[in-house]
Amino acid sequence: MEAIDLHREVLRVRPFLEPALAYGGNTHDYVHIVRGVIDGDLLLWPTENSAIVTEFHNFPNKRLLHIFLAGGDLSEIKQLHDEVVRFAKEVGCAGLSLTGRPGWVKALSDLGFGDKGLRYVTKEFDA
Repeated sequence: MEAIDLHREVLRVRPFLEPALAYGGNTHDYVHIVRGVIDGDLLLWPTENSAIVTEFHNFPNKRLLHIFLAGGDLSEIKQLHDEVVRFAKEVGCAGLSLTGRPGWVKALSDLGFGDKGLRYVTKEFDA
């Protein structure tokens, strides 16, 4: 990936990514994304009208590059696929994973994504 100004880009792509945080259950605020990207814990993949954010998931038997957050133009997101796969292979990942709404399975099936189960969550507890 070409060098980018992370500070500028993480702010520029906010309108694409922030709505996805709500779909993900508001586990993070956008400031957490900014901090993660700047600190290098999250990797930002921006395009003109979209962006994805990845992180590593390290398991005892394999390492995956996890697509943590994505938003914006679907065709641009899909155009990142080959570059993301190439990077993942270079850093020793066995594959990609993502967590998202059910619609992502159909939208990304042509790239080899399929479901491997469901994510179950309880009702949030009262404080």
